[in-house]
Formats: sequence, structure tokens, C-alpha cells
Amino acid sequence: MSSDRGSGSILAVAVMATMLGTVSLLVPLYGVLVAKQQAAGAADAAALAAADVAVGIVAGQPCSVAASLATANGASLGRCQVDGVIVTVTVRVPAFGFEVGAAATAGPPG
Repeated sequence: MSSDRGSGSILAVAVMATMLGTVSLLVPLYGVLVAKQQAAGAADAAALAAADVAVGIVAGQPCSVAASLATANGASLGRCQVDGVIVTVTVRVPAFGFEVGAAATAGPPG
């Protein structure tokens, strides 16, 4: 007759190891998703501010305003293209050794 003594402990360790492995895989994924949202917000804000400058609502240079706003939101400006009063920007946010990017376009309605 064999003894099952201690098998519950082994099962508990196996379950905990599986949970730890799953969490260690999901944390970087969620970190990248958060960085993607941060990049999208920074791109939107930078494009809107640059479009305000391009339209003449605010004084300055559209791309320099976009760069400062992207930096204030934890991103770096990748590209800034001004086409009349329409501004398109791309930004990058570092996340777990990667760079997550986002783009946004803004201009007057119509």
C-alpha cells in the first residue's frame, strides 16, 4: 500500500509555480499595452497643440510645440509633418526594452 502523504504540498507548489510563470509573462504584456495608450495620448496632445499653432491660435513653431508636449507626456517626438494647417506627428515611448509608437493627425474641422 503506497502512501499519498505530501502529495498535496507538491500540488500546491506546482500550482504556485504555474501562477508565477503566467504572471511573469503577462506583466510585460500589460506594460506594453499601457505604454501604447501613453503614446497614443501623447501623440494626440502633441498633434492638437501643433495644429493650434499652425492655425494661428497659439504663437510658436508647430513642431517645437509638438516636441515639448510629447516630452511632457513621457514620449519623444519621432516625426512632425506640417501640411498647411494639418499636422501629423509620431511619438515613441520606451517600454521593457522596446519602443512603442503612435501617430496622430490634427487640424481644423471641415
